[in-house]
Amino acid sequence: MLDKTKVKLGIAPIAWTNDDMPDLGAENTFEQCVSEMALAGFTGCEVGNKYPKDTDVLKKALGLRGLCICNQWFSSFILTKPMDEVEADCRKQLEFLKTMGAKIIGFSEQSYSVQGQMDTPIFGHKYVLDESEWKKLCEGLNYLGKIAKEEYGISLTYHHHMGTVVQSLEETEKLLSGTDPEYVSLLFDSGHFAYCGEDPVAIIKKHIKRIRHIHLKDIRPDVVKRVKDENLSFLKGVRLGAFTVPGDGCVYFDPIFKTVEESGYEGFMLVEAEQDPAVANPLEYAIKARKFIAEKTGL
Repeated sequence: MLDKTKVKLGIAPIAWTNDDMPDLGAENTFEQCVSEMALAGFTGCEVGNKYPKDTDVLKKALGLRGLCICNQWFSSFILTKPMDEVEADCRKQLEFLKTMGAKIIGFSEQSYSVQGQMDTPIFGHKYVLDESEWKKLCEGLNYLGKIAKEEYGISLTYHHHMGTVVQSLEETEKLLSGTDPEYVSLLFDSGHFAYCGEDPVAIIKKHIKRIRHIHLKDIRPDVVKRVKDENLSFLKGVRLGAFTVPGDGCVYFDPIFKTVEESGYEGFMLVEAEQDPAVANPLEYAIKARKFIAEKTGL
């Protein structure tokens, strides 16, 4: 069983309103989203596109529901934009997160990414970095991670993701070996590793000491197979239901939870499963995920 004083549970708003495809969940309000998060039994959340930008307004809304911000996605363009521009954008988000009391910023390098392209197949079309690009990316992450930690008290965690330059285990390990553990850690996402054919259990066992944030995501293998066979995009796969909550797909979570327990991990585990809310009712699936995690971990 996991220690409630060390491990907290959060959920992402992407099940209610999708940032990449705003028509998914357009009918769901911010208030409904955070109210249902709390109703399902979660205490943390990430940031969605309908969240108020005013930190006082956001703090009040979350405080009324016993919620806090635990992380926010940051799209970095270290490879394709001037560093001073990337740094300025990063500092703006770090300031917001610090004000909200968050301790994690989730980086994803979006240069050359195909994850948001509706008509580009997600399999076989990702960009592959050369050695000079790897060096530039890792040096940039170290630089920004140092700023995040020393000036804002926030940990830079890197989110491997389908369709981006860091997708596979090999790419993830290359990034980890090229960055300073003091300034760059890993955001482990069970669903994205499973989606690209990696073994999330083996990966979390190997790299748990470098992990500072965890996304609990499951996949429906029949849908992923269809995405691959029909050369569909990542976004079309989301619409079809490639992702789901823990316990509703094929990822074996028992050893994942056991590894988290034995490692002494401290931080959030966050349910993230983007689906069409008109098909997969967000509250229903949030409750389903919460019950599954409670049964498996005691949290």
